[in-house]
Amino acid sequence: MQQSPNVLFRPARKGDVPAIVAMLADDHLGATREGDPHDERYLAAFERVDADPYDELIVAERDGEVVGTMQLSYLAGLSRLGAERCQIEAVRVVAAMRGQGLGRRMIRWAVDRARERGCAIVQLTSDKSRTDAHRFYDALGFKASHVGYKLALT
Repeated sequence: MQQSPNVLFRPARKGDVPAIVAMLADDHLGATREGDPHDERYLAAFERVDADPYDELIVAERDGEVVGTMQLSYLAGLSRLGAERCQIEAVRVVAAMRGQGLGRRMIRWAVDRARERGCAIVQLTSDKSRTDAHRFYDALGFKASHVGYKLALT
């Protein structure tokens, strides 16, 4: 895929799952909802995402180490003349690399990927408590144009 200074963006592999789960758990929200990175449910979810042509689990790798991750989901719909949308989810950077521009490079890569695929819009959600993330997305040109709702089923 694409390289950015010392960073390679590539599809995640099964062996990356523990590192990805560790990043998902490394904040105030993830710490309460993630479990053992070797739990079989994570591997089952990885297999499902990996097999779906409308989902891409991407990692940022530096010197052989997974240092970032995000999931891109491509959504079909009738609005905007049937245009496809790219939904960016679960954006994470390892703690040691935060504040060094990797997140910015990841999002720009994702936007370019969506554009190459012909998507009409890129969208994402961010928990209300992630105020630093909101400033980050604002600085990248995203607009807080909608109100999102979620209903936890478990």
